[in-house]
Amino acid sequence: MTYDVIIIGGSYAGMSAAFPLLRARRRVLIVDGGKRRNRFASHSHGFLTQDGVAPDVIAAQAGVQLAAYPTLTWLEGNAMDANRRDDGFTVTLEDGRDFSSRRLILAHGITDNLPEISGLQERWGQSVFHCPYCHGYELNQGKIGVIGVAPMSMHQALMLPDWGQVTFLPNGTFEPDAAALAQLDARGTALETTRIAEVTGKADVRLVDGRLLSFDGLFVASIVSPSSPIAERLGCAFDDLPNGRQIVTDDMQHTGVRHVFACGDAARAAGSVPLAVGDGTMAGTACHKSLMFD
Repeated sequence: MTYDVIIIGGSYAGMSAAFPLLRARRRVLIVDGGKRRNRFASHSHGFLTQDGVAPDVIAAQAGVQLAAYPTLTWLEGNAMDANRRDDGFTVTLEDGRDFSSRRLILAHGITDNLPEISGLQERWGQSVFHCPYCHGYELNQGKIGVIGVAPMSMHQALMLPDWGQVTFLPNGTFEPDAAALAQLDARGTALETTRIAEVTGKADVRLVDGRLLSFDGLFVASIVSPSSPIAERLGCAFDDLPNGRQIVTDDMQHTGVRHVFACGDAARAAGSVPLAVGDGTMAGTACHKSLMFD
């Protein structure tokens, strides 16, 4: 059977892309590897009606609602390759099975690559975060540490005083110049230039000189990479951003490759459930329009 659409990735963007297609009674296959980007977080915030709800609860409820539509097929597994054929695409899974579709939506997400600091990865999503809008409020205007990965980390160091008392730790990645120092001072951000030895406790930073700085939470900008090579293999264009690579799309989530759409974190430089849901809905409706008229 040839599906109308194969969606690679079944997290928030992928599931949202499926809804308009299923409601138009189109045959949809979702292939999902089961690794949502926010799987390490205990709660999701900022999503209407779901503020403070656990991410896996939101995803599970959405999955139940999708399953009510008879034209959906859901497969657990990783899509390893996709190739264009005359009338659509063939997607190959890691177990060797092939599936065909007329359209393709890439919602496979991204992988967060963190600095190699002992103790950092283990606390990701629990007391080490990347988005103040998602996690800053719960720190109750306490002590916040921002760990630098590059000059772009200045952005976090200048934002986060709205959520607490901030100390910026560049960790040897760059040296703030006079203009940057003036910006930090204007925002009330303290600067600690000693390198980090490890992260310990809940969100404590031990420096190489032995001092221990205690924080209520830490923020760090991850370097992101696509969680699948399929977009590149299909010839999709990428933007090289300060924090990684992002699939280029137009306002309707269409990539530069005909009949291939992309949505979610792989196609937007922001890690947000509401934005992923909105982009997914746009991708699904635009994809349906192409099935009708293109």
